Amino acid sequence: MKKKRVVVTGMGVVSCFGTDVDVFYNQLLAGKSGIVPIEGFPCQDFPTRFAGVVSNFDVENYLDKKQARRVDPFTRYTAVAGKKALEHGRLTGEAFEKLDKTKAGVLIGSGMGGMNVFYEGAETLLTKGFKRMTPFFVPYIITNMGGALLAIDIGFMGPNYSISTACATSNYCIYSAAEHILRGDADVMLCGGAEAPINPIGLSGFVACRALSENNEDPQKASRPWDKQRDGFVMGEGAGVLLLESLEHALARGAPILAEYVGGGISCDAHHMTDPRSDGLGVSTCIENALKQSGMEKEQINYINAHATSTVAGDLCEVRAVRKVFGPHAENIKMNATKSMTGHCLGAAGGIEAIATIKAIETGMLHPTINLEDPEEELGEIDVVPNVAKPHKVTGALSNSFGFGGHNSALIFAPYHP
Repeated sequence: MKKKRVVVTGMGVVSCFGTDVDVFYNQLLAGKSGIVPIEGFPCQDFPTRFAGVVSNFDVENYLDKKQARRVDPFTRYTAVAGKKALEHGRLTGEAFEKLDKTKAGVLIGSGMGGMNVFYEGAETLLTKGFKRMTPFFVPYIITNMGGALLAIDIGFMGPNYSISTACATSNYCIYSAAEHILRGDADVMLCGGAEAPINPIGLSGFVACRALSENNEDPQKASRPWDKQRDGFVMGEGAGVLLLESLEHALARGAPILAEYVGGGISCDAHHMTDPRSDGLGVSTCIENALKQSGMEKEQINYINAHATSTVAGDLCEVRAVRKVFGPHAENIKMNATKSMTGHCLGAAGGIEAIATIKAIETGMLHPTINLEDPEEELGEIDVVPNVAKPHKVTGALSNSFGFGGHNSALIFAPYHP
């Protein structure tokens, strides 16, 4: 039986660089940092006072204005990125009306859900009492509600749920969405992740973990993956959504095919709540699983969009895993870190980075890893595209995401060939 193929036909983003996919990628190619001081709430006493903030965000006509005022920002980001992915994939108008909605699903997760609604609700409870709590409190904090409200809005009746695996959330959602298409459960899936954690409770939690950079003097230099002077990650926010379709469905409607999803893999470190395995075994296992599902040879992979958060332990564990899987070929692979410019968008990171990966395939240009001035020796001859964008014809691209709890995920995209 001929294997079903899955293709990417649309993309939608909400980021510190705005909501246009091409503008987003052009800013990355230019090596621009989106990290700015936090102005949304008083944080002058915090040891970290900057992030990759989504600013000047407008839901435009993508969400009812009354609804937009009520819901958490992560839900607003989900609605805008999801609908922009439909527009990007030309699944609007007559094409949208012809769509079998029972075979169209939504799988957009969040690592933390409605953190702003949660914070405001907790404050109301403590200062005004339970009688003043909004009846929308529970619906608007749970991680599945972004995708659920999007489906209610657009009428998608296929598979719909939320996966929450911390910073690996988006990749798990994309992987699972592709599986639904491969099994024949759906023809079309909107998938990825959304996160809006930059508020007092979100920032406080990560400060308490001692996971964040404290480079307040020069925030745009704070996110520095693989640099010896890195001192922690930088929080980011936003959403990244892919429109996946079976190849048969995409061809039948004349959809634009941006790339092919050829495989994915997941695994668990089973090691520690927050620290990765130092030998990278869990990561190498999920990469090997992705390669096995894709049917590609290791030598066909020549680009990796790395997880690379700018933490002391995590950055090198991923490098070790890449060397374990690819051996000598690792030095033929170019690898970059989107988080050097966007910060770490947590549950949205994998979706946003999948978009960067697909744009690299489309454009033949890799964005730089900025702020890399004193690279770790362990990188060896691996080209991590330091500071300046490079042309590169991608034959196979790996996009990695790992999360607290030891959740590992790897997706493989390739140029589409009929």
